[in-house]
Amino acid sequence: MHATAAAAPARLLVVDDDADLLRLLAMRLQATGYDVATADSVAAARSRLGVERFDLVVSDVRLPDGDGLALFEDIRRQHPALPVILLTAHGTIPDAVEATALGVAGYLTKPFDSQALLQGIRQALQRAGPTHARSGLRADAPGSAGDTAWRAAILSRSSRMQAVLDEARLVAAADASVLIRGDSGTGKELLARAIHLASPRAAAPFVAINCGAIPEPLLESELFGHVRGAFTGATSAHQGLVQAAHGGTLFLDEIGDMPPALQVKLLRVLQERAVRPVGATRAQAVDLRIVSATHRDLDAALAAGQFRADLYYRIDVVSLQLPTLAERREDIPLLAGHFLRSLAHKYGRRLTGFAPEALEALATAPWPGNVRQLHNVVEQACALATTALIPRALVERALRVQPVEALGYAEAKRRFERNYLIQLLKLTAGNVSDAARLAERNRTEFYRLLQRHDLTPELFRGAGPDVEQ
Repeated sequence: MHATAAAAPARLLVVDDDADLLRLLAMRLQATGYDVATADSVAAARSRLGVERFDLVVSDVRLPDGDGLALFEDIRRQHPALPVILLTAHGTIPDAVEATALGVAGYLTKPFDSQALLQGIRQALQRAGPTHARSGLRADAPGSAGDTAWRAAILSRSSRMQAVLDEARLVAAADASVLIRGDSGTGKELLARAIHLASPRAAAPFVAINCGAIPEPLLESELFGHVRGAFTGATSAHQGLVQAAHGGTLFLDEIGDMPPALQVKLLRVLQERAVRPVGATRAQAVDLRIVSATHRDLDAALAAGQFRADLYYRIDVVSLQLPTLAERREDIPLLAGHFLRSLAHKYGRRLTGFAPEALEALATAPWPGNVRQLHNVVEQACALATTALIPRALVERALRVQPVEALGYAEAKRRFERNYLIQLLKLTAGNVSDAARLAERNRTEFYRLLQRHDLTPELFRGAGPDVEQ
């Protein structure tokens, strides 16, 4: 029997400009089992929220550089699933009503009872969903009932990515249609699978189809199936992917590329919860959840009449935006190391890691192809590596970066002059008279130049004696 890993404590951010109260709050919450970080201003809180992941924020309303409501507005925009409890020594009933209407998880007036605060924190974490904890323990910790197996394929320490995962865990419990937006290579299918695994449909099929990768004449049959004799070549009945996903999740990747005629038929499936195969006279009931993804701007496609508005509003009940790799650079070493270990095993190579300069090159690259491009770069470096530690040169080669070497003026001039002489000797097949004439120098001066750079004309003539005229 395996030992159960200890649950990790929920992580709280406490914001107050009263140093004594801040210290006291941190001590009380830590004694209860929470992992606590502190900030004494709005600016400090924003900085911590930008680089760290928290499960709940407790903030004073009156702060030296702003107020708790303004901080809450920032949090609601950047981390919609993150609960906030406000504290104030100036509380009034209208303030509490306003804060509650805006979505604040709790509102306490100073001086407050510590038990009331702890109770408010527990309730806010419970309401925030299954990724949060009771009595200070995170339910998504390894070994706990709500472990992270559902998102094990998504490696990240980025607070921005974690906010998306928190929202995904919340929406997974419902059955609403989800539209995942993000550039190519950001991991849209991985997130769709994670939502499926965190949902009540996890034991049922997850069926994925790329709407832009299948020719239009075949896409209808692939999606909805066909009966025998429905068209030339249909010698037997074929179950479509919609029927195959019955009870589970149908993932429509690149739905923005779906032809208009099929948009109409998909809309009918979503409205009627039934599908009629090509050539069939009767519809078949289906029970499934739709998760879609696109790298296109569907709002622009909608405005241009390229995507149906009624379908758009059916699939975009909940929208999740995946960050680009450039927006989560703190994940690059983590992902690169994971890919390196996997690929080293694949190629049977003894690779231990990246040189510091190689990691720097990875961390600062632009990554237009996102995580998919990072995987390809690491794979090329692994395939060509001759040492256990991958050097910067291999990473830059895979990134197609031309190495830039900073040279002093004297060295740059020396290299140019030597390369120039070599080109002249190649052009004249080692004939010094011709080369000197092209260089507009006399033979004596030209010989001195050749001696300065240790160049021998005979090397450019091939075998045989010097036959200069």
